[in-house]
Formats: sequence, C-alpha cells, structure tokens
Amino acid sequence: MNILVVLIPVSVFLGAVGLAACIWTLRHGQYEDLEGDAARILLEDDAPEDDANA
Repeated sequence: MNILVVLIPVSVFLGAVGLAACIWTLRHGQYEDLEGDAARILLEDDAPEDDANA
C-alpha cells in the first residue's frame, strides 16, 4: 500500500504533462492545416539526389 503514495502523484503528474502538451499543440496551431498535410505526402520531391553523382 505504501507504493500508492508514490504511484498516484506520479500518474497525476504524467497526466498533467500530457494535458499540457496537448494544450500547447492546440495553441501553436499544430492542427490547423490537416488537408494540406494529407496532400503534401502525395507530392513528389523536385529531383532526388543521386549519391553516385555527388
């Protein structure tokens, strides 16, 4: 039972850190352009670099 004295505050702290990280991402606009991110993965890069020609 003594381990609960440690585990409960640690779990509350980790939950608060996760909540703070989620709120930080929302305030800094990480989820603003979901359509652009979905389309960007389908675009090809300009010209792939060839290591043999370098």
